[in-house]
Amino acid sequence: MEIAKIAKEASLKIADLSTEIKNQALLKIAEKIENSAQEIFDANKQDLKEAEKLVETGEITKSTFNRLKLDENKMRDMIQGIRDITKLDDPVNKKLLARELDSDLTLYKVSCPIGVLGIIFEARPDVIAQISSLAIKSANAVILKGGKESINTNKKILSVINSALDNIAGFPKNVVQQVFTRDDVAEMLKCDKYINLIIPRGGNKLVKFIKENTKIPVLGHADGICHIFVDETADIDMAIKVVTDAKTQYPSACNAVETLLIHENFAHKNDLLGALEQSEIQLVANPESWAHEYGDKILSYKTVKNVDEAIEHINTYGSGHTDSIITKNIKNAENFMNKVDSAGVYFNASTRFADGFRYGFGAEVGISTNKTHARGPVGLEGLTIYKYKLIGNGNIVKDYVDGIKSFHHNDK
Repeated sequence: MEIAKIAKEASLKIADLSTEIKNQALLKIAEKIENSAQEIFDANKQDLKEAEKLVETGEITKSTFNRLKLDENKMRDMIQGIRDITKLDDPVNKKLLARELDSDLTLYKVSCPIGVLGIIFEARPDVIAQISSLAIKSANAVILKGGKESINTNKKILSVINSALDNIAGFPKNVVQQVFTRDDVAEMLKCDKYINLIIPRGGNKLVKFIKENTKIPVLGHADGICHIFVDETADIDMAIKVVTDAKTQYPSACNAVETLLIHENFAHKNDLLGALEQSEIQLVANPESWAHEYGDKILSYKTVKNVDEAIEHINTYGSGHTDSIITKNIKNAENFMNKVDSAGVYFNASTRFADGFRYGFGAEVGISTNKTHARGPVGLEGLTIYKYKLIGNGNIVKDYVDGIKSFHHNDK
């Protein structure tokens, strides 16, 4: 795949680009997107019109359609997210370790870019700006593949981004590229020689397909089965507020709550359930599966004996995404946060906070439930790896094996 080869060449050129040039590029992108907002909205309207037909035929879900819409709030957050990234420390060339092996032999562990990122996502067109910006700041090249339902918006945003980059002296070509077809995806997944990491952003079906069809490492999450446990001592007003936000603020988001667990001695259970129903949440007491992601204003609920049963339920049926406890009991909160095996564990807070922008990462390339490399909302640090640099003075291993010289291993 020629585009992957070109991306690899671009990744080597951007790898040592100065922080100043990268930030100039990001500010120019934010400015160009702001000035081109109406053109982007027009392209999005075209996609929404076509997507309505896809909903009717069942080709895409209503939640996918909702994620497709680019409104003023999303546009504002997208632009602000890009500008926020310029204020963050450059994640590249950071000294993570400096160890003197001998008086004239020093080892450094230094952060560096991953290389070429392949991002495959569905619906959300604001993903393009988020990921492109994070890739630029972390000095990675990126190949983007959005869903057919957002093709016009995707094309318009990428053209604006590359138009901005063309105005930055010293910025390499082909750092941000885009492909469009399923055949392109199939080719991408074969390019383990050029692409270093695949990040899927979409449903379980997409993530499963990608993991089963590539040798390239995959970073991401398949499901967002998020829970909130309302403990015996929970404040009723807080419980109503937090659960309602976690379910209704954006029901189709991967960090929306899907299962509510309630302590059997919580005195205000009926008040809580009644308030949720008043917020037009459909409550399900005996779901076909406790591991189902509704992506809608539907919420499974269950009564449990104690915090340990809640933890066991979450670790059995959860997806390792984000889970929260509402309680006044600090010991129970600590027990919950220590034992729940998820990327995000919260105390008296909505699961909707699981987001790179809200974490102060500027944006995110996605949320990872992986147990290696990066976990949770993946920002700049998650897009870097490291290398070891060893600086010597003609040193040879034989001297140390023969006892002529010895290691000090002093950290500097």
